[in-house]
Amino acid sequence: MSRQDARLGVDIGGTFTDVVLETRGESFSIKVLTNYDAPEQAILDGMQAVCAKAGIMPHDITQIIHGTTLATNALIERRGAKTALITTEGFRDVIEMRTESRFEQYDLNLQLPEPLLPRQMRYTVPGRIDATGAELIPLKSADIEPVVEAIAQAGYQSVAIGLLHSYLNPDHERMVRDVLAARLPDVAISLSCEVSPQMREYERFNTVVANAYIKPLMKSYLGRLEGRLRETGVDCAIFLMHSGGGIISLESAAEFPVRLVESGPAGGAVFAAHIAARYGLDKVLSFDMGGTTAKICLIQNQTPKTSRVFEVARSYRFKKGSGMPISIPVIDMVEIGAGGGSLAHVDSMRQIRVGPHSAGSEPGPACYGRGGTKPAVTDADLVLGKLDGENFAGGSITLDVAASRTAIAETLGTPLGLDDATAAFGLSEVVDENMANAARVHAVENGEDLSEYTMIAFGGAAPLHAARLCEKLGVERLLVPPGAGVGSAIGFLRAPFSFEANRSVYMTLDGFDAPTVQALLAELQSEATAFVQSCAPDAEIIAEYKVYMRYKGQGWEIPIALTLAQATAPDATLFKSLFEADYARLFGRAVAGMDIEITVWSVNATTPPKDIPLTEQSKGAGSAVPKDDCTFFDAAMGKMETGHIYPRNTLAVGDIAKGPAIIPEDETTIIIPSSRRAIRQPDGCIDIIPQEQDA
Repeated sequence: MSRQDARLGVDIGGTFTDVVLETRGESFSIKVLTNYDAPEQAILDGMQAVCAKAGIMPHDITQIIHGTTLATNALIERRGAKTALITTEGFRDVIEMRTESRFEQYDLNLQLPEPLLPRQMRYTVPGRIDATGAELIPLKSADIEPVVEAIAQAGYQSVAIGLLHSYLNPDHERMVRDVLAARLPDVAISLSCEVSPQMREYERFNTVVANAYIKPLMKSYLGRLEGRLRETGVDCAIFLMHSGGGIISLESAAEFPVRLVESGPAGGAVFAAHIAARYGLDKVLSFDMGGTTAKICLIQNQTPKTSRVFEVARSYRFKKGSGMPISIPVIDMVEIGAGGGSLAHVDSMRQIRVGPHSAGSEPGPACYGRGGTKPAVTDADLVLGKLDGENFAGGSITLDVAASRTAIAETLGTPLGLDDATAAFGLSEVVDENMANAARVHAVENGEDLSEYTMIAFGGAAPLHAARLCEKLGVERLLVPPGAGVGSAIGFLRAPFSFEANRSVYMTLDGFDAPTVQALLAELQSEATAFVQSCAPDAEIIAEYKVYMRYKGQGWEIPIALTLAQATAPDATLFKSLFEADYARLFGRAVAGMDIEITVWSVNATTPPKDIPLTEQSKGAGSAVPKDDCTFFDAAMGKMETGHIYPRNTLAVGDIAKGPAIIPEDETTIIIPSSRRAIRQPDGCIDIIPQEQDA
């Protein structure tokens, strides 16, 4: 066998670690419980298992692409390195003052999230760069040395350096780095001019602090992973999925670990975009539900929507501004604490609440039999008949339905006076409504009507809940692709090598300087291309240009895409027409008579997308043959319904399975309610539509 055929995708989630091996045109996958103490162990165990399935040895693997929630979890759980911030005099409290916006305007008891670093861990140096990049107050080594000495005495493991306007002139930040590195060569250092060279001090400072905070942890983990893989004979290149939907080198990931914060969900969005391209779908709602969280993303024209700022660990659900802002290129999605392991409780108003706390893999839901006593979403699914406790996760875990009933009764049923099934239905319906509401909010914020969208569901828990979400959202078509249970890991193997470079340089269209713009975009293109070439030296690389524009006086910008010709020969009149067209599409009309500003310039270097042939779609050829009967709770009907079981691997092309029905497979289970029917498409997708609708 040619070694060129074997590629491994690995996604570490909060509950399961998903491993996918593609070789000789075949795919092999497995789910392994995540090991919190040694995350790399689950990767090694999963790798050995899929290699055994494929009949190859680990040393036959030629490429590994990895995504992980470790960086996100470290930020949420506040278990990073002992970190200090060095900033400009007078700006010590920026990360605590935030932007002073009230995300809950009328809440008199509003609690702002605590900054990642308390005040005593933040230090200042003199010196000042102005808003044009000119030096106002010089900075000398003698000014820096006392601060460095204080940091040395305190025993910090990592230092973030964020000075005013360093995105325009990084000289002062680099001087601080040099003095610090000379005195403390073993301390990890992060510069805001490298991590996030963008305007807005709060977001930039917070991002460089987050990078520094998780850098020692991620560098240690990646080093251990590489070492353990080498010990097993794996000598191939290892790459990391980044939050923007592309792949970067292990070295870049260790230096900029904050770019890994949304790496797992980004892989899922890439996976959904690939399915959308196969079906020629221009409007897709990606729904990824795993063991810990659910992620929802809008995909238009087979491309996930992107952003350059997102929030981690929101303290108020759906409330922008209540979390920790990270200013890096990222696939724009909404993420909520609604996974299979999300725990339920009854609040002071006697209402069932689900999440954001999760049982994870240790101890896991009550039905796992690993010490969990609180009811999770998986417990409700089991009690409602949606899961086969004897064949969960391919038979690797036996679920205890009695433990689920006990947990649900003690936590929900007894306090509310409900029987087990009704309490389980309440838990399931609450989590489904939470996810549906998140999708509605996300759609409204982007000016979209979800009834025009097709849902693509993946992740271990999504196919259990997706059809119910479609009923709630008015979405008619649902696709569950093959490999849905390990969708993010498959997405890693579909992602391009890419890196986005951006920089804040303020310019108005009235003062548009074409030569400066041309030089700036060329410099960014060179920077981004260099990162990609470090991963794929011989690959073709294309550049995608984007500028962020707004009317003068507005607080936030909208992204405007440029073609290569528009970037190499920039023109103010053209930029204006592009901005006004996109602004009118988003907000209904352009605003006459106002000057337009450009604040951020961006270039994404990427390997070109592969041609994806359209899938020939079946409208159905006949009824599928059931293997067995089943009974599960159909939420729309409000009662238990009797239907059939159709194992996914027994369905032939064109087979129709009418709901109520269950389609099980090793890594997930698809629920077909009474309102829907499923058609097995030629590429293996299960196409779920209303009973009366043709495919």
